[in-house]
Amino acid sequence: MTSSDGCPYCVASRELIIGVDGMELLRDVNFPDGSSAGKRSGPIFKIVTGATVSEIIDSRRDELREVVRGVYLRYHEGLSTNPESHFLKFPDRPRDRIIALPAGDRGGEVDRAGIKWISSFPGNLAQGLPRASAVIILNDMDTGFPVACLEASAISAARTAASAALAARELHRETEGQVLGVIGCGPIARAVLGQLEADGWSFRRTVVHDLDAARSDAFRRGLAGETAALPSAAAVVEESDLVLFATTAGEPHFLDATLFKPRHTVLHISLRDLGTEVLRDAQNIVDDPVHALREKTSMGLSVELHGNSLISGTLAELMTGEVEPDAARPRIFSPFGLGVLDIAVADFVHGIAATTGRSQNILDFY
Repeated sequence: MTSSDGCPYCVASRELIIGVDGMELLRDVNFPDGSSAGKRSGPIFKIVTGATVSEIIDSRRDELREVVRGVYLRYHEGLSTNPESHFLKFPDRPRDRIIALPAGDRGGEVDRAGIKWISSFPGNLAQGLPRASAVIILNDMDTGFPVACLEASAISAARTAASAALAARELHRETEGQVLGVIGCGPIARAVLGQLEADGWSFRRTVVHDLDAARSDAFRRGLAGETAALPSAAAVVEESDLVLFATTAGEPHFLDATLFKPRHTVLHISLRDLGTEVLRDAQNIVDDPVHALREKTSMGLSVELHGNSLISGTLAELMTGEVEPDAARPRIFSPFGLGVLDIAVADFVHGIAATTGRSQNILDFY
């Protein structure tokens, strides 16, 4: 894989070689007369489109959920690197932001690292465009070269949905005959429902609420079984057992703690829906006790008022049995979103796309 001078990328006319980690390289070889073009080569750069990403995710939900479970456990063991996310904000456009999430994961089948670059522009919805758009860049861990770019809005939704399904399984042991409540009827909510269905959940009724009635109606049309659109988030909570918050709320708006009962498990995916009193009276589970307090999340605001003891534990601690669900209180899962989950899911999708011929190869990127 290396030339006589130790360089992993030789010179001249190009041939394909496979590195020890399976990475495809274009290596320049000498011409017959001993001359060379003098150009260094590098990895084949691969692009995986949104359509391909979605096809792979939709067909492998069970495997993807196990990928996410493994990352949580490795992160708990200290095998992952997950720096703070970096937020690019705009003073004249407070609702819009672009976030960079770098991360590295070790201890799986291969080491992997990369970065997700995701924007959230809620105003897109009025133009018929998705609120979120994203890409992920994956790096080869032998050379540091970026080797792939994947459309990542579907990956971001998929890792969020898998996390929610894993938390629901740990916190809410009844998977049949329950009422599911959905507040916020966008792509994230649909992805979570897909994961719950793949994990064997069966609901006798699904009730939904969205500020846009047309969105809630469209969401319901894609559901099996009995469904209803309710006039308020409070009405959804009152009727439900398992509650999903997946909104774009910028600050807490659901403040009535009396509506949540011990039967409730709440998947607080959108992070800023619940008032401090709601979290004060619940068992709170997070993905990471530091990350979950950033960026004025409901959990961060609640800890400022009531202290760190408000956090009962992490999802990984539920998985390992270090923390048990509290049947005497509402149980709330508030994940900030770990970039290392995105990188692991992207690596999983990239591997399938590459081995099945569904990635686009750019031979002369480097």
